[in-house]
Amino acid sequence: MIPYSLYFIFEIKLTTMAKKELQALVTEQKILNRIYVVRGEKIMLDRDLAELYGIETRALKQAVKRNKERFPKDFMFEMTSKEIDGMVSQNVIPSKSYFGGAAPFCFTEQGVTMHRVF
Repeated sequence: MIPYSLYFIFEIKLTTMAKKELQALVTEQKILNRIYVVRGEKIMLDRDLAELYGIETRALKQAVKRNKERFPKDFMFEMTSKEIDGMVSQNVIPSKSYFGGAAPFCFTEQGVTMHRVF
């Protein structure tokens, strides 16, 4: 017969593993929910990318502007007002004020990966 304490330890390990798996799924879903299609490209907005990295959008934009040569057009582009209007009309974002008055940078998969470099 297995002692009760071993059952308890086994249960705690399973619970901890389940929590970690659930957290990983939630994190993955948060990322997937922040991927949009603009100009036929799957992109992440500067605001969402900054939040994932735990920095302010302003700081992310400054870093990108200082390292502009690392972000060619196929890595990043600035959204036009027409594209912003399209996202508002499709209820992707609540309003233009969501971006804080500045046109957002849109990062393609390569651009998102480039952020890990610096």
